Amino acid sequence: MAKRYRVIKRNGESATLDIAKIRKVIQWAAEGLDINPIELESKLEIHFRNNMTTGEIHETVIETSLRLTSIEEPDWRILAARLKLVDFYKRVHMTRGIPYEYRYPSYCQTVKDFVAKGIYSSLLLERYSEKELHKAGQFLRQEYDYDYDYAGISLLIKRYMLEYDNQVIEMPQEALLTIALLIEQNQPHEIRLQRVRDTYGMLAKRKISLATPILINLRKPNGNLSSCFITAFDDDTNSIFHTFEQVGQISSGGGGVGVSISRIRSQGSRIRNSLGRAGGVVPNIRVVNDIALYFNQGGKRAGAVTVALDSWHLDMEDFLELQTENGDQRRKAYDVFPQVVVTDRFMQAVENNEDWYLFDPHEIRSKYQYELADLWGEEFESVLAHLYVEIDKGHIELFEKVNAKDLYKQVMKVQIESGMPYISFKDTINRANPNKHLGIIPCTNLCVESFSVVKPTKIGAQSFANDSITREMEPGLVHTCNLVSINLANLEDDELPGICETAVRILDNCIDITDVPVAEGQRHNELLRTIGVGLMGLADYLARRDIPYVGATDAVEKLAEEFAYHCISASCDLAVERGRYPLFEGSSWSQKLILCRDRNWFAENATLNWDTLFDRISEHGIRNSHITAIAPNTSSSIVQGCTASVLPIFSKFYIDNNSNGTVPIVPPFIKEKLWHYQESKHIDQKVVVDLVSRLQNYVDTGISMELLFNLNKNITAKDIYETHMEAWKKGCKAIYYTRSIQKNSNIISDKDECISCAG
Repeated sequence: MAKRYRVIKRNGESATLDIAKIRKVIQWAAEGLDINPIELESKLEIHFRNNMTTGEIHETVIETSLRLTSIEEPDWRILAARLKLVDFYKRVHMTRGIPYEYRYPSYCQTVKDFVAKGIYSSLLLERYSEKELHKAGQFLRQEYDYDYDYAGISLLIKRYMLEYDNQVIEMPQEALLTIALLIEQNQPHEIRLQRVRDTYGMLAKRKISLATPILINLRKPNGNLSSCFITAFDDDTNSIFHTFEQVGQISSGGGGVGVSISRIRSQGSRIRNSLGRAGGVVPNIRVVNDIALYFNQGGKRAGAVTVALDSWHLDMEDFLELQTENGDQRRKAYDVFPQVVVTDRFMQAVENNEDWYLFDPHEIRSKYQYELADLWGEEFESVLAHLYVEIDKGHIELFEKVNAKDLYKQVMKVQIESGMPYISFKDTINRANPNKHLGIIPCTNLCVESFSVVKPTKIGAQSFANDSITREMEPGLVHTCNLVSINLANLEDDELPGICETAVRILDNCIDITDVPVAEGQRHNELLRTIGVGLMGLADYLARRDIPYVGATDAVEKLAEEFAYHCISASCDLAVERGRYPLFEGSSWSQKLILCRDRNWFAENATLNWDTLFDRISEHGIRNSHITAIAPNTSSSIVQGCTASVLPIFSKFYIDNNSNGTVPIVPPFIKEKLWHYQESKHIDQKVVVDLVSRLQNYVDTGISMELLFNLNKNITAKDIYETHMEAWKKGCKAIYYTRSIQKNSNIISDKDECISCAG
C-alpha cells in the first residue's frame, strides 16, 4: 500500500494523508477481535487514489471491512462499527460546537446544554443536583460502544439518538445513562444513584433492551413510554368518532394500536329500524387506515394499527378481502393489519367440518340483549346454541350460513398472499385473564403479545350551558402496556434473578412517569399497572449451551419457569414496597392463583418451589396485573446484537441491503456454534409451535409467534392447516405473521414490523 495520498479535507483544502494514520486507526479498531488487520490493509490498496475526500477514504475502509465479514470471520463487522464511531464522535462534536476529543465530554455539562436546548427533559435538573449528575457521569463507560456490530450501531444512531436542527447530537452512552436517571428519579434518595448505576449497567451491557417508545421518548419532555394499546368501537356514532380520535392520538405518540371492531353492526343492518342502511365495518376500517397514515410517529413511519374482527361477524368475508388485489378498491385498506378473533367453538367447527353462522351484532343485541363481542367460553357456546334455534324458527333476519373449514381456508389463502390476518384464540386468552372480574380481553395488540381487559368509553350527548359545551362520558379502559426484553444472548446463568428484578422495576417506574396519549390509557395504567417483560436471543442462548433448537423444549420450559418465577417475585416485592395494583381484589391473583393456576398445577408440573411465592402473594398481593409478554424484537435485536425474540433464526448469514448500504447480519456465536444454529426455513413449524406452547405455560400474556412455511419443501395447505390447529390445541394464544417463502425465491410475505413493540 502506498505511503501517502493527496486527499481533500472536509473544508475543501488539499492535504497529504500519511497511510500510517489509517493503519493506526485500523489496529486500534481491531483490538480484541479475532481478525488480522493486515488483511484489510492489503485490500485497501486497490481502492485508494489521489484526490479522494477524507470521508470517501473512511467509507472505503468501512465498506471493505464489511465485505470481509463471513461466518468464519464475523468480527470484521465489529471493526466496521468502531470505525463508524470514530467518524460519528467527530461529527457530534462538530454539531455541538465543542473541540473534538476521542472521548465523551462532561456528562453534567451535556445535560445542562441539552436541557437548555429543549432536547432533554428539565426533570433531570429538577430531580438531580449538579453533584449527583457529576457522580452519575462517572458511571458512563465509552467502551460499551465498542461492543456493537455495524448493523447495530448504525440502527441505534439512525433511529434512536436524538437530533437538534436535523443533526444527531447525542451519543449512545449519554442516552442510556440519561434514561437510567429518569427511570429511577422517584426512588428513595439514599439508594437512587445505586439503582441508576444498576439500571445503566443492564442497558449498556445489553442485558435489557428497552422498547422503542422508552428508548426514543424518555429523555424528551412529556414523552409517551407505552408501546401497546388496545381500544374498542362501540356501535354508536359518538363512540365511533371518539375511537377514531384515540387511534390518532396514540399513533401520534408513537404507540401501536389494536382496535376491536366486532361491536359495529354489519353491512346492510338496520339504522333506526330501516333495513339495509348500515355500511358495516369496512368503511370504518378505511378511516382507521387513513388515520394511521396521517399520524406518522414523528416522521419515522406511518402509524400502525391492527383491526380485529370476531369470526362470527357477518362482515367477515368482506374483512378477509381488505388487502387482496382484486375487487372494489374503495373497500380496501392496505395499511392496517387485519386480525381474526376465533373461539374454541369455531375451531371445533373447523376441525369437524361443520356449518358456521355469521351474525349482525346489532340485531342480536337489540333482539336478545347479547353483546356477542363480550362473550367467550361456555357462555358464548350457550348463546350460540340459542341463536341457532332462533334461526331455525325464522326469528333472525340477518345471517349467513357458511362451512367453517371453507372460511378458515379463506383465512389461510389470504395469509399466503400477505402474511395476515393474525389469528387470536379468544378463549385461550380469556381463560388466562387474571382480571375476569372487570371484563374480557377482546383481541390482541399489534404484535399479538400484549393484551388485557378493554372497555369502550360510553359517550353521552353534548349539552350547552353557561357558554360552554359539555358531554357526559363513562370512562372505558384502553389497554396500555410498557415493554422491555431480557437479552438471553448476554445472560450468564446466575444473572436471571437480578435482571428480572431490574426489568420489572424499570417498567413499573415507567408507568408512573409516562405521558399516556389517551385518558382511558392513563386510567388503565393506574388501575391495572400492566407491564410486559419479554425475552430475546433464545436461539443464541441455546446455541451457546450446545442445545439445538429442535429438541430444546424441555430446556426452554425450564428457562421459562425461572423467568416467570423471578419476574412475578419481583412484582410481589414491589407490592410490599409500593402497594398492590388498585383492582387487585377480585382478580385471580387475589383468589390464590398464579398464572390463573392453583398450587396443585405447579406441584405437578413445575420444578421450583412455588409455594413460598403463593404465600407471599396471598399476604402482600402483586404490583402488576400482567407481568410478562414476548415481543417480536425484529429491529431491536439488531441493536442488541442477538437473534430476534424466541424464534429460530431465518439464516445463519445474510446481507441486508438498506439505507446504510450492504450490511452483513450474523448471530453472535456463529463462529464457535455454527451447527447449533438451526434455520427456521428448514424446521418443521410444529416444532416452533411446541416450543412456544411450552413457553406460554409460564408467560401470562402472549408471545409473538411467527410461522414460516418454505414452499420449496413441498409444504401444502394441509400442513399449514395442521400447524394452526396444533397451535390452538397446545394453548398458544395467537399466531402473528404466517410467512411463506415462495417457490424458487427467498421472498417472504410480510409488511413493515411494528417498531413500537420492538424491545
